[in-house]
Amino acid sequence: MSNALSHKVQLKVKRLPHCRALPKYATGGSAGLDLVNALTEPKILAAGDRCRIPTGIIVEIPVGYEGQVRPRSGLADKAGISLTNCVGTIDSDYRGEVQVLVINHGDKPYTFEPGERIAQLLVTPVPQVEVIEVEELSDSAERGDGGFGSTGRLHELEKSR
Repeated sequence: MSNALSHKVQLKVKRLPHCRALPKYATGGSAGLDLVNALTEPKILAAGDRCRIPTGIIVEIPVGYEGQVRPRSGLADKAGISLTNCVGTIDSDYRGEVQVLVINHGDKPYTFEPGERIAQLLVTPVPQVEVIEVEELSDSAERGDGGFGSTGRLHELEKSR
C-alpha cells in the first residue's frame, strides 16, 4: 500500500562538543523528535523564572519546511514546565545552536538534569505565500469580523434555535 507520508524528509544535524544526544523519535508513532538538553550539570529553574537551555546541536531544516520546537507534555503535567514562546520556530536558513526557551509555571523549583528530554522538534512544510494587497476581501457571512470567542457564540446561537 502506497502512502504519501512514507516519504522521509532529511534533517541534517551537526553535533556540537557538548551534545549529549541527537534528536530521535521515542516511538514509531511519535510526531516529534525528542530534544535532549546539553547541560553539563543540573540547572535549577525557580518557580516563575525562565531560561535558555542548550541542545548541543545545529540543524539544517530543508527549504520549504520549518522546525517547530514544542513543549513536552510530561514536563508540563509533572512540573509546569513549558516554552516561553509556546512554539519556537527554526527557519530553514538558521544555523545557530538550537536552544529551548523554558519557563517554570509551577509552584516550586524544577531541576533539569543533564541529558534530560526537554522539548520536541517537528519538521513541517510551510508554503511561501505571495502577499497581494486588495481593496476588498470576499465576504465571510458566517463569521465576518467576529474575533476572540466568536465561534463559541455562534455555536450557542445555533443550539438555541
